[in-house]
Amino acid sequence: MPQMTRREWHWLALGGVVSALRTPVRAFQTPSAQYKGVTLGVQSYSFRGLELGPAIAAMAKIGLHSCELWHSHVEPRGVSLDEFRRIGEAFSKVGIALSAYNISFREHFTDAEIERGFEMAKALGAPCITSSTHIKAVARVAQVAARHALPVGMHNHSQIDPNEFATPQDFEQAMKAGPQIKVNLDIGHFTAANFDALDYVLRHHESILTLHIKDRKRDQGPAVPFGQGDTPIGAVLRLLRDEKWSIPANIEYEYKAGNTIQEVTRCLEYCRKQLDS
Repeated sequence: MPQMTRREWHWLALGGVVSALRTPVRAFQTPSAQYKGVTLGVQSYSFRGLELGPAIAAMAKIGLHSCELWHSHVEPRGVSLDEFRRIGEAFSKVGIALSAYNISFREHFTDAEIERGFEMAKALGAPCITSSTHIKAVARVAQVAARHALPVGMHNHSQIDPNEFATPQDFEQAMKAGPQIKVNLDIGHFTAANFDALDYVLRHHESILTLHIKDRKRDQGPAVPFGQGDTPIGAVLRLLRDEKWSIPANIEYEYKAGNTIQEVTRCLEYCRKQLDS
């Protein structure tokens, strides 16, 4: 794949935002991110088939006002921090707040690359980072997080691996590395690994920065449309509602289906319906 220049990437990434801003204002007069007191947002990985500009426009069209920004939407290496500031402003202009910047710090990352991740998050205006971090990298991440006073939520997957997050014990051990190390709980993966997501949120809500909302079957089962798996999506959302916990619940569309915008819309409608009950 040919290397994009900084100018080419800028136009590719933000061109859709400019087009979106030219549409009638009524297109963005949608309900706020708070629904029944719960912040319903989206992980931009849900729009992984779209470039950044069209993805932002799609979020606005659906009525999403909170986003956890996936690093692959914004992160060619060498792009200046000014570009990240402009991206943050592009979200703000259409009424979408960033709940987190998602960048996965891996064991092979240099100290400079970890530092850069925090600089990018702060330039975007994100209040925290979420990260599928290697367990062996946590100590170094914790040091940088402390220096920047920016919390990092460790993201779990379902496969049990000594260098990956999956179990409650993995989170517990990681948080010992420093006060800025927190949890980004993916309730779908947690369920697929046969852990109790509702119980974990109930007991550890103070350590949770954000939630990823997806539906999966137990026993490492697949991701499925919301309501067809074993993940207690409704129970978790109602717990946030009833306890008034300000934890963003970010939809992550991951199952295989047709039209992304239609499916994310269905996911959002399902979550709202659960909060209505």
